[in-house]
Amino acid sequence: MTEVDRARTVVPESGARRARALGGVPLPLLLPALVGLAFLLLPLLALLIRAPWRSLPQQLTSAEVWQALQLSLVSATAATAVSLVLGVPLAWLLARTDFPGRGLVRALVTLPLVLPPVVGGVALLLALGRGGVVGQWLDAWFGITLPFTTAGVVVAEAFVAMPFLVISVEGTLRAADPRYEEAATTLGASRFTAFRRVTLPLIAPGIAAGAVLAWARALGEFGATITFAGNFPGRTQTMPLAVYLALQNDPAAAIALSLVLLTVSIAVLAGLRDRWMTAST
Repeated sequence: MTEVDRARTVVPESGARRARALGGVPLPLLLPALVGLAFLLLPLLALLIRAPWRSLPQQLTSAEVWQALQLSLVSATAATAVSLVLGVPLAWLLARTDFPGRGLVRALVTLPLVLPPVVGGVALLLALGRGGVVGQWLDAWFGITLPFTTAGVVVAEAFVAMPFLVISVEGTLRAADPRYEEAATTLGASRFTAFRRVTLPLIAPGIAAGAVLAWARALGEFGATITFAGNFPGRTQTMPLAVYLALQNDPAAAIALSLVLLTVSIAVLAGLRDRWMTAST
């Protein structure tokens, strides 16, 4: 290698190291970055500064807050379970099979990610309401009514949370080597046995990450829940709905519930940090 070639390899590396240092960041990039950081952190800092720390234990132990906390945790967990049962097979179908219209199906699966939650709640009412396309038959044949019930909360949360699980699991399946499944089938295992004994352990980290994201999304759901399930304390009033209601009557309770949601969100980000860091390297 000549001196010129050696210089060409060394200069970009040293320039990259300088660019990574804060002093090497161009001012037109540094200023907007700092403003963006302040824009994102300032509301969270204001929440912490204005939090009623002295009355916080009393706020969190009140009956109304405890009911909202309990219902939120139970419904988010149930919605995540529904997402796992339905979403993992759906992700496998999108990742491992080729059928006409697969791109359209994938687009429809991810639609709740960009669909306004209130629109999702209206769609659920039209589909599963007492006079809905499917809901009228559920009511007439089985006596099942989903709107404005705790089960309706689970349905609404699963509707908005399942796409997060499907995207995570499908990406993990596409990254996994399908030859392991093929080797298992050549040894006499059925496709389901190969999936259960070979593929499922391989994609377990992706399933766990998707489940955590789905759980966090279900925990924070507001629009679809209040539209499809209503806001009845002890039955359908989850933490986001309780925050909205308390903000009008008891701001201290609203801040206390917001701190709980903030704590859960930070815990979710901390739990997924290692996975994201591994994926980015």
